[in-house]
Amino acid sequence: QVQLVESGGGLVLPGGSLRLTCAASGRTFASYAMGWFRQAPGKEREFVLGISSTGGTTYYPGSAKGRFTISRDNAKNTVYLQMNSLKPEDTAVYFCAATRNIPTMTGAMDYWGKGTLVTVSS
Repeated sequence: QVQLVESGGGLVLPGGSLRLTCAASGRTFASYAMGWFRQAPGKEREFVLGISSTGGTTYYPGSAKGRFTISRDNAKNTVYLQMNSLKPEDTAVYFCAATRNIPTMTGAMDYWGKGTLVTVSS
């Protein structure tokens, strides 16, 4: 079993940056692909970025490419989401999740954190 805890959210001005961190428990972290998802008020949870278990493959939907970056440190059981050039429409609760499958769909994820709120506003 994997337990996930997100941190690093907060209030940021439009155009600003934030780095989210997801800390995982368990000795099997390196065998899981990881994904970041977000859920804005009144909207469905959506995929943001994903990364394979080794970090060798990243999964980018079109909306995040160029502004967001995902990375992981298996020695620290941690995955990161670097967000630059933030926009008000990026406001959401951001979740990390783990899976042994491709980490791009909410239904494919096996474990979830509780999320961290990111608010982009002036």
